[in-house]
Amino acid sequence: MKTSRMIIVIIAVFLVFLIGINSNKRESKPKIIVVLKTLDSDGQYWKIIESGAKKAFHDFKIDGMVITPKHGVNDQADLLKNILKLKPDALIVAPIQPSPIIPILEKYKRKNIPVLLVDTNLDWNGQTAYIGTDNYGLGEKCGELLGTMLQPGDEVAFIYPTIVNGDMVNRLKGARSVLAADGIKIIAELPADNELGEVKRSLSNILGNYPNIKGIFAATDIVANGTLKGLKEKGVKIPVVGTDGTMQIIKYVENGEISATIAQNPYDMGYISVEQAVKAMNRKTVNKKFDSGIDIIDKDNARTKIDFLTSVQK
Repeated sequence: MKTSRMIIVIIAVFLVFLIGINSNKRESKPKIIVVLKTLDSDGQYWKIIESGAKKAFHDFKIDGMVITPKHGVNDQADLLKNILKLKPDALIVAPIQPSPIIPILEKYKRKNIPVLLVDTNLDWNGQTAYIGTDNYGLGEKCGELLGTMLQPGDEVAFIYPTIVNGDMVNRLKGARSVLAADGIKIIAELPADNELGEVKRSLSNILGNYPNIKGIFAATDIVANGTLKGLKEKGVKIPVVGTDGTMQIIKYVENGEISATIAQNPYDMGYISVEQAVKAMNRKTVNKKFDSGIDIIDKDNARTKIDFLTSVQK
C-alpha cells in the first residue's frame, strides 16, 4: 500500500513538473535584439528609432532590447559577435560600416536567425529585409526643396558626414541630379563629422572661398544643426536643408529660422523593423525592402510633428 501511495506521489510530482515546463514555454516571449549606431547626445534620431522599436516590443509581446556600441564600428562588430551567443530569435541592426559587419551577419544567417537592416542598407544579399528611407529619393526631395528657394545659376554647397556609406552616396547623388537639372551650381562638397568643430571649419572654408553662396544641403540633421549655428554666428542668412526631421531642426522651422526641411520617419523605422522581424520568425512573407517614407516639414505642420516626437519620446 505504501509503495502504491509512493508511486502516486511520484506521478503527481512529475505531472506538476510537466505542467510547469509547458507553462514556461507558453509564457516565454520571442527575443529580438536591436543594435543601433548611437543613443548619445547627438543621437536623437536614433532615440526616436528606439522609441518605435520599444512600442512594437510591447504591442507584439516581445522580449526586446535596444543597445549601441560605445566606440563605433569595431565595437559594433564585437557587440554583434557577443549577441550571437545569446541566440536571439531575430536581429535588427543599423550597420556603421559594411566590411567588419557582413562576415558576422553571415553567421546569423547560417544559424537561421533573421537579420533585418534598419536605416542603413548594405550591399549584402543575406538580409531578411531593409527598413528605411529610399535615400536617392530623399536626396531628390532635398534638392527640390532647396531649389524652390533659389534661382538658376545660384551656387550651393554640400556638407556631409565623414563616414560615407552607400545610403549617403545615393542621398548626395539624388540631390545633385535635381539641382543640376534646375541649373544650380554645386561649388563645394565637404565632409564634417560634428557640430562643434568640423562643421564650423568646413562652413568657414566654404564662406571664405565662395562669398556668393546661396544655400547649403546638409546631409544629416547633426550637420544641419551645426551649419545653422555657424551661419547665425557669422550673421549669414541662407537656406539650409537637412534630412532627418529631428526636434531641433523642426523647432527652427516653427520659429521661422528656416522655411522648411525634409524629415525621415525614424519612429516608423523602429516599429516596422520589429513588426517585420516577428513576421520573419513566424515564417510569414516579408518584403525585402520597406520604404518608411519622408515628409516635408514647413511652418504649417511643424507643431504637429513636434507634438508627435514629444509624445513618442516620453
